[in-house]
Amino acid sequence: MLKAIFFKEWIKTRWYLLLALLVTLGFSGYGMLRIDRVVTLKGVEHVWEVMLSRDTIFIDLLKYIPLLAGLLLAVVQFVPEMHKKCLKLTLHLPYSQQKMVVAMLFYGLVALLVCFGLNFLLMGVYLNGILATELQRHILLTAVPWFVAGLAAYFLVAWVCLEPTWKRRVLNLLVSLLLLRIFFLSDTPEAYNSFVPLLVVFTLLTATLSWLSVCRFKIGKQD
Repeated sequence: MLKAIFFKEWIKTRWYLLLALLVTLGFSGYGMLRIDRVVTLKGVEHVWEVMLSRDTIFIDLLKYIPLLAGLLLAVVQFVPEMHKKCLKLTLHLPYSQQKMVVAMLFYGLVALLVCFGLNFLLMGVYLNGILATELQRHILLTAVPWFVAGLAAYFLVAWVCLEPTWKRRVLNLLVSLLLLRIFFLSDTPEAYNSFVPLLVVFTLLTATLSWLSVCRFKIGKQD
């Protein structure tokens, strides 16, 4: 049954995931090209000087891309479930409803982790060739909360999409926006270093919210 669920989710999301991978890698690659351009014109020493004196990380354009990637994956994955009333049929299958919802969310989590992991691999491989370890870490650790925000956006928007009533959807959306704001309170590089473990725990907890919406759907809530 789990294989069937994963295959169903893959059929729904495969083209979006390809697009998300290309777009996120494109922005990550552009950040690396910015560094490469500075290295070509002024030398790698100038990159170090700019990073140390101005706290520049060169990947600022990537900041909200993982957030959008996670948000849109939830929309692509769960809006059809509600619009075409597929969720009702899915929940009537001879399988644990809770495990089914967990499997659907787990699929999205793994898909995003693969996508985001490839972005870190791209940046890490390039940066390893031109920057000291400390400066590599400075750039990559600054980006970590942005990618965790992408996972949180996925879980929170899934919660919104699975909610059966529009009034609650609007409320859930407002709550989600406030929660996602936590990931972007500071523009200072590495400002979230000590909070990353808490952000990860917080993100995993947001996954449980979708079950609340599914429970309301099961009992036919309309308000």
